[in-house]
Amino acid sequence: MAYERIKVQSLHDKVITGEEAAKLFQNGMVVGSSGFTKAGDSKVVLPALAERAKVDPLKITLITGASLGHGTDGKLAEAGALSKRMPFQVDRILRNKINAGDVLFIDQHLSETAELLHNKNLPQVDIAVLEVAAIESDGSIVPTTSVGNSATFAALAKQVILEVNTAIPMSIKGIHDIYQAEDYPRRNVIPIVAPENKIGRKTIPLDPSKVVGIVFTNELDSPAYIAEPDIKTTAIAKHILNFFENEVELGHLSESLMPLQAGIGKVANAVLTGFIHSKFRNLTMFSEVLQDSTFDLIDAGKLDFASASSITVSEECYSRVFDHLDRYRDKIVLRPQNISNTPGLIKRLGIIAINTAIEFDIYGNVNSTHTSGTNIMNGIGGSGDFARNAYLSIFVTQAASKGDAISHIVPMVSHVDHTEHDVDILVTDFGLADLRGLAPRERAKVIIENCVHPDYKEQLFDYYNRACERGGHTPHLLEEAFSWHIHLREKGTMKKHR
Repeated sequence: MAYERIKVQSLHDKVITGEEAAKLFQNGMVVGSSGFTKAGDSKVVLPALAERAKVDPLKITLITGASLGHGTDGKLAEAGALSKRMPFQVDRILRNKINAGDVLFIDQHLSETAELLHNKNLPQVDIAVLEVAAIESDGSIVPTTSVGNSATFAALAKQVILEVNTAIPMSIKGIHDIYQAEDYPRRNVIPIVAPENKIGRKTIPLDPSKVVGIVFTNELDSPAYIAEPDIKTTAIAKHILNFFENEVELGHLSESLMPLQAGIGKVANAVLTGFIHSKFRNLTMFSEVLQDSTFDLIDAGKLDFASASSITVSEECYSRVFDHLDRYRDKIVLRPQNISNTPGLIKRLGIIAINTAIEFDIYGNVNSTHTSGTNIMNGIGGSGDFARNAYLSIFVTQAASKGDAISHIVPMVSHVDHTEHDVDILVTDFGLADLRGLAPRERAKVIIENCVHPDYKEQLFDYYNRACERGGHTPHLLEEAFSWHIHLREKGTMKKHR
């Protein structure tokens, strides 16, 4: 039955084991792998490579769509198999290796990796490892639960290893829209004017002569952990929904809003879930990941269509979706990430982008990747693609954490991912700051008044007022700008640092 998924007869002889596939890699290779936010990733070959590296040391550069599941990044890092990693990760073991300097990490906008490969600004991919549901008679491949950068890897890699995952129903064919823009300088307009537009093909083109191995797998994606909304995330969601309701009353938006994008995690899930009991209707989504809340909104009749690059859901939701895929087939599409995240489309469609910050400062600069300016957490992901080009760029975070020892609003962010020029709305559990049309001194007052935890308001106003006495368009006290982070490191709290 498994061989029926390989419709090119000559490729039947390419079937090998994961251990045999791992032997095809050489030290110093550049490896591309399918996988976007734990969906559609390598389940066998890369873990087998990690096992090989334990006894036969080698190092590779690994490029994916986004993060991998099943602890694969951690296995590779622990085995010493990674010299460089890009463009995104969420694994604790790998993160520690990166912060220790043992693995080099390139934190990229998710729209850029494929572009850099096509433009030959990155080394050519030696081997691509791609999870597929099937190989068609023309050699093209049916992706599984993500597209990510797979189309680029298939086109540009010297060699390809395919993981044919028999756990994925063949009915998945048809939910993908594979379109690749032309190379420069002859790039044409990408003809998408609404999230539901499908402009490409259902499968990824692949030259069968590149295939050096086919490995059968039968394993589902790592399930997403969906935290239930808590007091803070519920408060953030309420502030955002109230803001949208006011925008409708002002005539700035309709009850269908504009296409939504939301980062992954419990805050985004709480915000999207909040739409179920709202007055908003006929919503659409143009995002990166379809989460549980996406399908909850479709089932509730609130969401008409959702476009993304992967499906990353809980175990319960996975069964709901893939056991009844025909229910959702005409309501979802998965695209390559350099289409789902392309800046021009985000601007054209008027996306409302909702993403998470680690911290932001009193003027609206956002840090979404580093703690204390030094240690990487996960990466910028697609938040920059959307923030710079969105109709509305919204960033959310809790006002304080760790028993309120850490304020997430500080005088100056310790690392800048999104400048004040790309941020429209800031939201915490204490309130919302609309920064549109405000100069720096106005923004500072609105942010401190509306978003800051009460324990830190006086401290921030004191800093701001003293900075204003010194003067400047964007007043700062450089000798104190990072004193909150320093006090946290030395005393374990940001409170009463003076």
